[in-house]
Amino acid sequence: MTYLRALGRACALAAFAFLSWFDVLVELIAFALLCVGLVFFLGPAVEWTRHRSATARTLAAHWCDVEIAAPYQPEPPEPARERDGWYRDGNTLYKRAFWVRWQHRLTWALEDPAAGREFTWQLLNPLCTLALPVAVLLGGPAVLRGYGRWTRWWIGARPPAKPHRAWLHQHLESLGHQCGILALSLVQLVFSVWQLIVIAGVLPLATPVVLWGRTITDTLRREAGNWTGVRIGKPYLPPPGLPVPRPDGLYQVGKQLYEEPFWPVQHARRRWVLGDRATWRDFIGSGLIPLVSLALTLPVVALLGWGAFGLLTLWVWRPFVTSPVRWFPLPEVSTHLGAAAQTPLALVLLALGLAPTTWLARQQARFARVWLGPTEASRLAHRVERLKQTRTDVTVTQAAELRRIERDLHDGIQSRLVAMGMKLGAVEALVDTDPAAAKRLAAELRASSSEALTELRVLIRGIHPPVLSERGLLDAVRALAMDSPLKAQVTGSLPGRIEEPVEACTYFAVSELLGNAAKHGAGRVTIDVGFADDELTVVVTDDGPGGAVPARGSGLRGIERRLGGFDGRLTLTSPIGGPTRATVEIPCQIDPAPLSPKTSTSSETA
Repeated sequence: MTYLRALGRACALAAFAFLSWFDVLVELIAFALLCVGLVFFLGPAVEWTRHRSATARTLAAHWCDVEIAAPYQPEPPEPARERDGWYRDGNTLYKRAFWVRWQHRLTWALEDPAAGREFTWQLLNPLCTLALPVAVLLGGPAVLRGYGRWTRWWIGARPPAKPHRAWLHQHLESLGHQCGILALSLVQLVFSVWQLIVIAGVLPLATPVVLWGRTITDTLRREAGNWTGVRIGKPYLPPPGLPVPRPDGLYQVGKQLYEEPFWPVQHARRRWVLGDRATWRDFIGSGLIPLVSLALTLPVVALLGWGAFGLLTLWVWRPFVTSPVRWFPLPEVSTHLGAAAQTPLALVLLALGLAPTTWLARQQARFARVWLGPTEASRLAHRVERLKQTRTDVTVTQAAELRRIERDLHDGIQSRLVAMGMKLGAVEALVDTDPAAAKRLAAELRASSSEALTELRVLIRGIHPPVLSERGLLDAVRALAMDSPLKAQVTGSLPGRIEEPVEACTYFAVSELLGNAAKHGAGRVTIDVGFADDELTVVVTDDGPGGAVPARGSGLRGIERRLGGFDGRLTLTSPIGGPTRATVEIPCQIDPAPLSPKTSTSSETA
């Protein structure tokens, strides 16, 4: 009775598994619609197929005695309306919450690591369950428990990934990266052909279509970097500024004058897009990258397919047929002994196919970087544009800092000095007539001078902290951590003294980041200081609620302006729910002086 019940459950699971191919078809159709611009179907399709996976987990729990937890990341929160009534997503404002909600749910569905495993399970599970009833007849109910563990491995929750992964898992993942780069390059090719058609036939629409197509290329750059570690920067020239009117108020484009700036803006944007060499390099790369990716992926797939076909022929197909089977180019096999003799060759083919996948994926990404990465001209243009912006920011920051110092001197020290001068006059008037009163005023003057000196030291510390000059950046950051109300830990090492202006800039940036963390409810913060390749890096991580956006606060914008004066940058990662990770990077030189030996610190304060 137990065998019959297990056999019935195996047949039901096999029949249910074939519905997964219908889910795969729906997802592929939604992806094809995404490639032609209909972007609203892929996210709901992925979420819809999760219902089938949930049913599979339930059946595995009831029929296979294997509990399977859902592996998905928490759903994104509902968009919050801001005070002005708009909904913000990054630097874009929306009047309705629908667009923000849809984008967040699409990102949540596609970027979840469980989504890729689930899609692979949908492809492989029907093939696996073909042999499930026969396996249950031979092995009994224990086979069902094995199938439940198979299902849990694919669509169940997994513990956090360990730093050292198994060789097989790593190379299978690299094979997926190869196929992913190939698929993205094919999508880029389709969009590039569409862009060229628009440029040739409908030139006024060329600018928005090319800019829209760049998002696909940016996706290829980003994912190739995430998968292989080969970073591909954006090579495009900075966008043009707004046109400047002539003295008579008209806007000139060549020999044509315009009363409104609309058409000059369109002409400038069209020249910016079509005159950028990176645009045409993208088109050339869209034709070459798929060819190279296919040439690097096809041999791997052929070897793996050949080896897998051999194993299926020897151990899955052969037991069900009466005649001998042959796996090209080896002789025919009809016994288990002959199949066992040919199995090592199939395994060798599988190993040869998987071994170079990591290296080949990197080569695909490096070839993509040749065509899609920045050139020296584009780097120079970006640097010039950044210098223009940072020059303005530095001028504004210096003017604001001078106004602050002037205000502090005027409202603080100057007022005390004026009061002290008046008291000195009173002392001169009373020293002969009322010596006791003159002594009291002199004592008050001494106390006022002490307070003025303390206030002046505080003001000087705000301009350039003495601890920087005396102890260096690393110890100054440790002093900040000790003064912070948070539980702070400072780690890192510096091989010498950093340039003084860079030290001051970094010190105040860390001070602002610690203040922000304390203000927004963080309880613990870690600060890591390092120097490599002529670049100072400070990483500040807190366990606060997250959601920090530089555009929303003056503090983060002030850090960006301050860093801009040294060609530095602030990178902020702050998902909703935390943690917040701020990375400050400043190119600089270091002075390995004997008086500043290499130090390595690790301190923690409560």
